[in-house]
Amino acid sequence: MTDWVRVYADGVAAVAALVTTLTDDELTTAVPATPAWTVHDVVAHLAGTAVDATTDQMDGAPGAAWTQRQVEERRDAEVAELVAELRGTLPSMTPVIEASQPPRLVWNLVVHLTDLTEALGRPAPAPELWQPVLAALRDLVPEPLRGADDYELFRVLFSRRSRAQVAALAGGAQVGDVGVFGGRDDDQPRADAG
Repeated sequence: MTDWVRVYADGVAAVAALVTTLTDDELTTAVPATPAWTVHDVVAHLAGTAVDATTDQMDGAPGAAWTQRQVEERRDAEVAELVAELRGTLPSMTPVIEASQPPRLVWNLVVHLTDLTEALGRPAPAPELWQPVLAALRDLVPEPLRGADDYELFRVLFSRRSRAQVAALAGGAQVGDVGVFGGRDDDQPRADAG
């Protein structure tokens, strides 16, 4: 059985390791998977989600207004503050994660961590972070995609690959909009999944 609390804690550590050394220019890099947001905005969303989940501010979750509020409230925060906020919620997140089935807050963090690595042209996060998420959702993978690379399947399932990219992974077969957020037309950058 997957220890989702461990996956979340390891994901927070990976986010912190990635973003605390970024330059101001890198923090303002657009994130293609979430085109309205920069790297800083994604980190603000992650911190805001953790705070909201641990203080029972989930009204409107996971809607656009809820997530945008998180970003706006943290617009002027330094990345070190965002990381401190994210780390500071770890003890309170344990019961939240344990009570959540499926563990969407963990998935959210891991998906956005991979969004960040791809936007910055960095290697994909450790497989120990994204493989459990894929394993939990593998039954959703249509037959034509089952032979595709696991990392790519993980990205497909969260609408992080374009329709053309999905069709290529399926050997040209039409599989429809597989991702949980629907299809997208903009090709996404790819990371080396190691």
